[in-house]
Amino acid sequence: MLVVVTGISHKTAPLELRERLALDEDGSLRVAQELLDGGAACEAVALSTCNRTELYMYGRDSLAARQAAVERLAQHAGAAVGELEPSLYSYSGDAAIAHLFRVTSSLDSMVVGEAQIVAQMKAAYQQACEGGCTSVVFNRLFRHALEVGKRVRTETAIGERPVSVSSAAVELALQVFGKFKDHTVLIVGAGETSELTATHLKAHGIEKILVTNRTFGAAEELARRVGGRAVPFEDLEGHLAAADIVISSTAAPHYVITRERVERSLRHRRHRPIFFIDIAVPRDLDPEINRVRNAYLYDIDDLQHVVEQNRGEREKEAHHAERIVEEELRSVNDWLRSLEVVPTIATLRDTVEQIRRAELERLGGKLGDLTDEQRAQVDMLTASIVNKILHMPTVKMKEVAGSEECYVYVDAVRTLFDLSGNGAAPDGAADDPVPDAAADDHAAADPPDPPGATVHHLRGTGTDNA
Repeated sequence: MLVVVTGISHKTAPLELRERLALDEDGSLRVAQELLDGGAACEAVALSTCNRTELYMYGRDSLAARQAAVERLAQHAGAAVGELEPSLYSYSGDAAIAHLFRVTSSLDSMVVGEAQIVAQMKAAYQQACEGGCTSVVFNRLFRHALEVGKRVRTETAIGERPVSVSSAAVELALQVFGKFKDHTVLIVGAGETSELTATHLKAHGIEKILVTNRTFGAAEELARRVGGRAVPFEDLEGHLAAADIVISSTAAPHYVITRERVERSLRHRRHRPIFFIDIAVPRDLDPEINRVRNAYLYDIDDLQHVVEQNRGEREKEAHHAERIVEEELRSVNDWLRSLEVVPTIATLRDTVEQIRRAELERLGGKLGDLTDEQRAQVDMLTASIVNKILHMPTVKMKEVAGSEECYVYVDAVRTLFDLSGNGAAPDGAADDPVPDAAADDHAAADPPDPPGATVHHLRGTGTDNA
């Protein structure tokens, strides 16, 4: 039984093809269910974002699973399989699990360190879980992946430095003002980048947003989306006097804001500083503005320089994150190997045998009057009882060993008999049926499972779901 992933991403496919293969919520669940119904997999999760569409499967035949996934994707896109093949990638076993961990940790994202992928992966898993497409392996594996994503963001600075023009502009503004409370931003133009920058500013505490544009209707529409107020373009100079931060992105062929305008505005502001962000090409703002005292001007080249520096810093953090992925991969592989029937039977018998011997030793003083022959008979009797109790579970597990659902039985046995530890019986286990407080504390710390999930909590991670 292997984990298999097949899909496309921004690294392998152009936007046009990614759009054709994109799956909405209903489509994602339908594709996952079709993979189960067709017998290609016994568990499946479909992930679809603007930059990737991937099908994760757990099945016996990796080639058959891949072929079924490709056919499902081709059918959805209305394309021939041969048309998709050059843009597809597929991994199985360790490589598939490592890929899942890297995706969830944003190491495979277009912008390394972006946080959105964690929520997208969690939503994809929860949908598949609620739709009955996951079971023991994927319930644990995807929860583990989410924990890996959180661990990477907690233990590294991979997501701390902004790597987009809009977020870099906000970082620079914060360096000037320290904080944004009680400040005002003026957006000149109604472009997408201006909107994104305003959104970042609002997230950092900007409450007063003014929007101006030559077409007043466009200004009103952008103001509505960012929670601001549209103001007439004809009174631009007056609005400059009210603004602490000015973001300009228009299609004008000339400077929209000149040095003279800024100087007059600063006099009205009693020389309180203004931070200018020029995102337009060609530029909207006169470069001479930078010579004005208390005026701070950054254009697209300045911002791009910040972006490149920060991207380099994120790449350094990515090396640390890769080591975390490798460590977590070893951990999950240990668990997957435990889902084999023969080692589980051996561990079960060894665990029960340890309990039998421990109990005989504990009663040693009470058996002091027995002869050696009688002691041997007691030993044979208890061994016989153990063998009879374990006989049927052993037979049943061997019967399902060749079936695809065998890992469900194996996991159930390992969970019921707590075989995930060293196999030794806890002290006093036979006398005290009440769980210890530490176990209760650990269970309470775990996040709630998705509705309808059969989830086995990770042990020893010390973190919640991302």
